[in-house]
Amino acid sequence: MPLPARLVPALLAVAAGAAQAQVPPTLDKVKAAGSITVAYRESSIPFSYLGADGKPVGFGWEICGKVVDQVRRATGLPGLKVETQAVTSQNRIPLLQNGTIDIECGSTTNNSDRGKQVAFAINYFYTGTRLLVKADSGIKTLADLKGRKVVSTTGTTNYQVLRKANGDQKLDFELLGAKDHAESALMVQTGRADAFGMDDILLYGLRASAQNPAELAVVGEALQVEPYAIMVRKDDPAFKKLVDDTLTALIKSGEFETLYRKWFQSPIPPKNINLNAPMSRELADNLKALSDKPAL
Repeated sequence: MPLPARLVPALLAVAAGAAQAQVPPTLDKVKAAGSITVAYRESSIPFSYLGADGKPVGFGWEICGKVVDQVRRATGLPGLKVETQAVTSQNRIPLLQNGTIDIECGSTTNNSDRGKQVAFAINYFYTGTRLLVKADSGIKTLADLKGRKVVSTTGTTNYQVLRKANGDQKLDFELLGAKDHAESALMVQTGRADAFGMDDILLYGLRASAQNPAELAVVGEALQVEPYAIMVRKDDPAFKKLVDDTLTALIKSGEFETLYRKWFQSPIPPKNINLNAPMSRELADNLKALSDKPAL
């Protein structure tokens, strides 16, 4: 007899939790295997994405490299092998919980709900949900979406934010789901959706990498400002401390701000376009607070 659909999510959560309970502490796991598996996103520009050579690059990816350097020191394995694994919005948490990946440096929102399943390091970016549209679409605000088609990437907090706004404001737009950010952006470019709701910095990155960036625009007031953070397994304080200490050292030395300028305020691959994204007040404040506080 098939399980009732309403029970499936709960059972999957129990299975993921059981799998996480069987994974040893990350530093022990890495030392025993002689390798660490670092997760990347394929189109989360400029945090973690594929460069022209098909290899991961980005702000978060570079910071992950700094973390791996500290793991080498902590484990006494200078020859530690680095394995890479692409993840999506849907599978990043289960793959971390079951030990397939050991750390994810991408564009994952640190919120209270996810904090029940995984742990987050010090927040390293803040962003808000806005809209990617065709520049000539006439869409400027959320209200302009009434009766239109809106896409967001499945498994993201943005999808939930848009669904709530749609109901609260009675906008009656059709909310579609796509498997990743690249597919969501393509749906706007090909006319299958009128707008793509996502974190504004990711939208700027997707616009910059488009074949004709001038055809696209990022519009609307931010619906909700949320922090991004590096994701690690829950109940692994030693590894979380190593990641937090790495970030703290980068921040206090000024190297974090250098990396920020490199990826947000300078030409970046693959098209050498400058995102021209100044550091937000929230991030500047957190470089002093060093908080891992989640969004609600």
